[in-house]
Amino acid sequence: MLVLLLPGFVRAQGSLSGVVQDSVTHAPLAFASVFLANTTLGVTTTEQGTFTFPKVPAGNYDVVGSYVGYRLAKQSVTVGATPQQLTLRLAPTANRLGEVVVRPNPNRASDYQKFLELFLGRTTFSRQCRIRNPDDVLVDFDVEKNELTASAYKFVQVDNQALGYRIKYYGLQFSTNFNQHVVSFYGQPVFEEMEGSARQQRRWEANRVKAYQGSLTHFLKSVHDGDISAAGFLAQRLRIVPNRRFPRADSLMRQLRRERMNSVFSRADQDSMARWAKVPPAFSMLYTRPRPLDSLRRLSPDGQHVFLRFVDNLQVSYLREGPDPNYQIRTTLPTNAPFPPSDRQVSQLVLMVPEIEIQSNGQLANPLAVFTDEYWGFEKMGEFLPVNYLPPPTSAPPPQPTR
Repeated sequence: MLVLLLPGFVRAQGSLSGVVQDSVTHAPLAFASVFLANTTLGVTTTEQGTFTFPKVPAGNYDVVGSYVGYRLAKQSVTVGATPQQLTLRLAPTANRLGEVVVRPNPNRASDYQKFLELFLGRTTFSRQCRIRNPDDVLVDFDVEKNELTASAYKFVQVDNQALGYRIKYYGLQFSTNFNQHVVSFYGQPVFEEMEGSARQQRRWEANRVKAYQGSLTHFLKSVHDGDISAAGFLAQRLRIVPNRRFPRADSLMRQLRRERMNSVFSRADQDSMARWAKVPPAFSMLYTRPRPLDSLRRLSPDGQHVFLRFVDNLQVSYLREGPDPNYQIRTTLPTNAPFPPSDRQVSQLVLMVPEIEIQSNGQLANPLAVFTDEYWGFEKMGEFLPVNYLPPPTSAPPPQPTR
């Protein structure tokens, strides 16, 4: 889904052109939309179905084609110095008009509201985001699985008035399981910069810098460049050990609830449940000493590639900014960990594979190789930036004493 800039071609550019066709007849599709997913780069095909991106930063891209009455077509390409051409063939849907969607039931207001909160987020910037085509969003709640899912016909359009982006999120696949407290969504979004007055443009640029600083992309780029401390981050080892007492306490609580399903809990029952509820599923041990750089990354023998790697979990604190006013620390933590300091943004990073390459722009070769929690899990569409966004060089705040 992401633009992956190769280290040797950060400043190089190449051209990308091609044609969009009907997959059955091979007839050209005029005025189809073609974009590079997760960027601000998008064009419309000519009457002959052709398109051209004259200047594309070298790297790996997902090129996506969209046309009314057809399914999305996606093709991965690597752009280098040599011009490239490709053909996108879109398969027609059963309904060629593609404008009439038959829905068995409308979205329940409560389900759609929960989707909004989890997809857009609750940050100050998220509250300035609006979905402009809510009728195109299909939300479903599975009672047995306690799972909320959402998809969209064609795309979801999100207007972010805080950052000045209009985002068309194609192929949205959203899901959250309330038992596991995990939210995931993916697709092929394209960004369009909004037009505004000079004052609005200055505000948007300032907000974009604010969204970037302290973000996962900012941290990964600092790991890649070897300047974690100078960028304002503190990385610490976080070890989480399962609590052997928890399964028994949890089992006893579930059994008591089943036995008292149609009756009132006695005082003794309430005391027992209160005692069992205090048993954490796991214990966490935070090593206060900062992680050295070589414990977070590995360089290839030629020094051209950087790989993220670390043991256990990683607690990452951004020391130059406190959390958003709307950020609420969970009152019930899955471990015995104390609440983090309120003067910094504290996140957790879990590596799902032994190691993964970090590109020079702070993106991962596989974005699904990591899992984020705490503050990075709190930030969502309100802070969503295109991967070809570059903060101005003068945006970095002056160094501050390490806390």
